[in-house]
Amino acid sequence: MTVKNAFYAQSGGVTAVINASACGVIETARLHPTKIHKVFAGRNGILGALKEELIDTSTLAPSLISALKHTPAGAFGSCRYKLKGLKENREEYERLIAVFQAHNIGYFFYNGGGDSQDTANKVSQISQEMGYPITCIGIPKTVDNDLPFTDACPGFGSVAKYVAVSIFEASLDVASMAASSTKVFIMEVMGRHAGWIAAAGGLAQPVALGAPHLILFPEIPFNQADFLKRVQETVNTKGYCVIVASEGVQDANGKFLAESGLKDAFGHSQLGGVAPFLAQMVKKELGLKNHWAVADYLQRAARHIASQTDVEQAYALGKHAVELALAGKNAVMPIIVRESDSPYRWHLSDVALSKVANVEKTLPRDFISADGYGITPACRAYLEPLIAGEAYPPYDHNGLPQYVHLPHQLIAKELKEDFAVA
Repeated sequence: MTVKNAFYAQSGGVTAVINASACGVIETARLHPTKIHKVFAGRNGILGALKEELIDTSTLAPSLISALKHTPAGAFGSCRYKLKGLKENREEYERLIAVFQAHNIGYFFYNGGGDSQDTANKVSQISQEMGYPITCIGIPKTVDNDLPFTDACPGFGSVAKYVAVSIFEASLDVASMAASSTKVFIMEVMGRHAGWIAAAGGLAQPVALGAPHLILFPEIPFNQADFLKRVQETVNTKGYCVIVASEGVQDANGKFLAESGLKDAFGHSQLGGVAPFLAQMVKKELGLKNHWAVADYLQRAARHIASQTDVEQAYALGKHAVELALAGKNAVMPIIVRESDSPYRWHLSDVALSKVANVEKTLPRDFISADGYGITPACRAYLEPLIAGEAYPPYDHNGLPQYVHLPHQLIAKELKEDFAVA
């Protein structure tokens, strides 16, 4: 029997540790040359398969692959491109199978969020129908931490650490100047429907003199009058107010406060910035001097302050994905199972992709304080192990991290016709 090749792709918004998962996949596959001949990576994610733009990772030195473990962003390129359903757009799935068959690919490792797990599941199904079965394994990745079943999603722990540290440091800055300057500081973080990242800001409270004083979650409807009242009360009693706001804060009718009216490639509403929206509200209604910041890409790219737990779990899930495939598993996603909070213990398992696809895990109500503006001890016990430990990258003599830049040398195409991607 011919030894099959594998295809690996990165999908959606990248993280500080997605390349650690790639490292886990590639290094583990190299340990099994009689079962996996080569690992091809898609240039710019799934678009690499549709366009037949494949990077042969076997040409990359072990030192380059190893360096992926401490390099942020997507080393092979990612994309926001959602394949439609099999009925609406069967042609794209057939194109994937044609490319896989042309390059003797028998394994598909898709590193992404809920939409990506859905795609991997559909590819598994249609490959069976077409008589060229592909072993499809989804690898979890999302800073939003909203995939079900897994205890945490790679990328989240490092974002949580960045947010907790950033709001801690910023709160000290604001406190030191509040008597004569800024009274309100608002930090906007990612999280469309799930408030996991915003909750991480609450980890700073014991060391940041109680800041952030208010946390705004997507799970709690925004009440303008109550919010403004609490801001003013906090300024009156403490001299300043520090706020962490999730980008997905919604009103009582379920409308995003900062919805721009546009859609992204996945069909999600684009959000226009809740921090400046709240800042304008505070200025207009309370007349308080304020500043705001949007963590944006900084929070998910900050490999210099990555969580050791996050790096270890990202690599372990990439490694386990290959092990599951070689053990005969198909259409599954490796997951992290928590055994205990303190000491933090965990092990790996897996779940069917059909159960994961397009399911969002939001912040449980018992993780949010009764007043809706903070986190509970249960939430703190969940979050603290995920930001534990430092995994600093190596630094060069100029004081900058030594991140790897991989050459995207593409292999020769086998199919005669190009494929137009909408």
